[in-house]
Amino acid sequence: MITKEEIKKYLIYIFGITGVVFFWAGIWDGLGNLSSLANPVISFIVGIILMTIGGIIFKESSPFWTKGDKREGLLKKIRRHPQKHEFEVKYHDRFLGKELLFAGKHLKDVEKGFVVLINQSEEIFVPLERITEIKHKGKTKWKKDSNNHNQKKK
Repeated sequence: MITKEEIKKYLIYIFGITGVVFFWAGIWDGLGNLSSLANPVISFIVGIILMTIGGIIFKESSPFWTKGDKREGLLKKIRRHPQKHEFEVKYHDRFLGKELLFAGKHLKDVEKGFVVLINQSEEIFVPLERITEIKHKGKTKWKKDSNNHNQKKK
């Protein structure tokens, strides 16, 4: 099932791609009239340099160059799953100093790097990086391995 967030993200990408096309058309017509860039070899070298600099500067902000967080994607699927009560999520509680487990039915949302849980009538916000394991019917679907940031999907 396609969500409003996915449609919104898709439309933003289309808008951005359209902007790139118009930008490219302006660059093509504008710089194409410069005599020094008329030589294909010089134009190629300048293009490679610009793409390298752009990749270094804008790598963090580009959705195409960053890898998605498998943990976040799996939690979003659980939130929409019709039998989300079959899932369990384990996270590390810093204040208690131990691992806590919650049922998928308590998962309200995943937003801006946090998992929102409903416990009785209060919302609990757990940072995504504290999620250590996701289980379905007792079987591990995702687990944070012993190296702090490496993640494995089983």
